[in-house]
Amino acid sequence: MTPVFRAAGTADVDAVVALVESAYRGESGRRGWTTESHLLDGQRTDPASVAEVIAKPDSRILLAERDGRLLASCHVERQGATGYFGMFAVDPAEQGGGLGKRMLAEAERIAREEWGCRAMHMTVIVQRDELIAWYGRRGYRRTGEYRPFPYGDERFGIPLRDDLRFEILLKDFAETAA
Repeated sequence: MTPVFRAAGTADVDAVVALVESAYRGESGRRGWTTESHLLDGQRTDPASVAEVIAKPDSRILLAERDGRLLASCHVERQGATGYFGMFAVDPAEQGGGLGKRMLAEAERIAREEWGCRAMHMTVIVQRDELIAWYGRRGYRRTGEYRPFPYGDERFGIPLRDDLRFEILLKDFAETAA
């Protein structure tokens, strides 16, 4: 059954936080393959951060629902000629069925068609090899550009190792359309 996509509003903040936490942290996150529980403890996001993203111009929390039930969410934002994709979460019970692919495709459509972006970028923790490979199968390439992990800022979690960093992945829409 095809999900319904819509933009989140302030009434959705708590549901988005709960979904993101369930996909990345704790025991529920361990049921799915996207967990970061082996790398980070603590929170993945919080209500204030999600509300801030929703209120920001050229920014959207995209939701995927079926029968009124939240199944997936992501953050997509216009940053000049490039879209940014992040905070991607799929309910662990729904992972592996293609919902994530559809969600990513809808975020790309928004960036490309609604905002006129030429590419989409994201940051992924370099230790997440399986996730990086998943994005690679969807046309994203490793750029070799890195950003430091925000150690000491518990809003992003409590690191369980001292070698975390982000790599920027990029998908050029013109290259992948050919």
